[in-house]
Amino acid sequence: MVRDAAACARIKHLGKYEIGKTLGEGNFGKVKYARNVNTGNEFAIKILDKRRIRSLKIDDQIKREIGTLKLLRHPNVIRLHEVLASKSKIYMVLEYAMGGELFDKIALNGKFRENDGRKLFQQLIDAISYCHEKGVYHRDLKPENVLVDMEGCIKISDFGLSALHQHIGNDGMLHTTCGSPNYVAPEVLKNRGYDGALSDIWSCGVILYVVLTGYLPFDDRNLAVLYQKIFNGNVQIPKRLSPGAKNMIKKMLDPDPNTRMKMDEIKSDDWFQQDYIPAIPEDENGIHYYHDDTFSIDEQNDSDSKGSFMPNKINAFQLIGMSSCLDLSGLFEKDHVSERKVVFASNHCSKELPERIKCISVDNGFEVTKRNKKLKIMQRYTGSSNPCGLFSASAEVFEISQFVSVVEISKFHGDSPLYREFCTKLSNELGMLKSTVT
Repeated sequence: MVRDAAACARIKHLGKYEIGKTLGEGNFGKVKYARNVNTGNEFAIKILDKRRIRSLKIDDQIKREIGTLKLLRHPNVIRLHEVLASKSKIYMVLEYAMGGELFDKIALNGKFRENDGRKLFQQLIDAISYCHEKGVYHRDLKPENVLVDMEGCIKISDFGLSALHQHIGNDGMLHTTCGSPNYVAPEVLKNRGYDGALSDIWSCGVILYVVLTGYLPFDDRNLAVLYQKIFNGNVQIPKRLSPGAKNMIKKMLDPDPNTRMKMDEIKSDDWFQQDYIPAIPEDENGIHYYHDDTFSIDEQNDSDSKGSFMPNKINAFQLIGMSSCLDLSGLFEKDHVSERKVVFASNHCSKELPERIKCISVDNGFEVTKRNKKLKIMQRYTGSSNPCGLFSASAEVFEISQFVSVVEISKFHGDSPLYREFCTKLSNELGMLKSTVT
């Protein structure tokens, strides 16, 4: 057991490591620069607070990241050198990527030239293909989790939400809804089971798009609208990109996983093959994974670190709630208010919602017909009512997760007060969050 960092306000050394400046901070702890005093080699030490981990109930997530990194030895995957522990902290000694996050490079410099972007993409695909061969599915690929060293080589990091073969269900699918909203595949959001390899390919396609354009293919401050864009998969590809790059993006961002580009198709594609030098996985012999095996998160039981573990189930909405930069209060857009559309979330089953909407509509004197998965809601003029009080609208249901659906009511024409009154009734009876006109 190493000396507890909490006992010293300004820790300078951790065993053979000299601790330096803070490289970054997250929800679970800090990442600091470190130097091995014996060899002079540089490292990044991820310092995790056990109390914080337990309070967020992400014990298994941390164990999974450590266990997964033990499996991976690839030049484009961040290397875990050893794990140290104290009573209150876990120290992950990681490879140091001096160039920082790919996200920061894009934010600072904008898009990459196509040749440079392809080189990064080739490394990304090499790394993810290797992970898949090892039975590891990352499930949270985004530029923030792609580091860059001083030579411009990428290093995939943050495997806390990864899945292994043993996490696949009897149906051959993964079922934990997780990932980052702008990068998550549509089939993951639908929560009906998904192929981990194909969902990673979707995320790689989003990263390729961002690298070559400098912005996201699917984006909206309104999460409900964002998820609709992802489900539809209608991505606008800049004309300036080469036909090969356009074709790659289009095929990788296919919302149907059955027809989405597969890994072997990506690696054999002519555009991908230009100046391609395959990476060579490293020899695993003689690797020292741990200096101290007592990295258990439980203070009362530091001997369980070698036991088996199951993944912690975190859905996309829980992830958003845990994030320091996103929260559910921004689920619905509050700007650019119009009279055309109302969107609200519901915790009713998505399969039951259309029938519930129909019953409420009929009880309030409206006619309802179903067409192309949408409900058409109308009030007809009978001669005794004011014609201005008539309106017609459509209702559509989108399944976000097993427990969350989104209802979108779009008005075609008619009286706005009547439309608002109708939408209020629906959201009051079916919604779980306050609805907002968009």
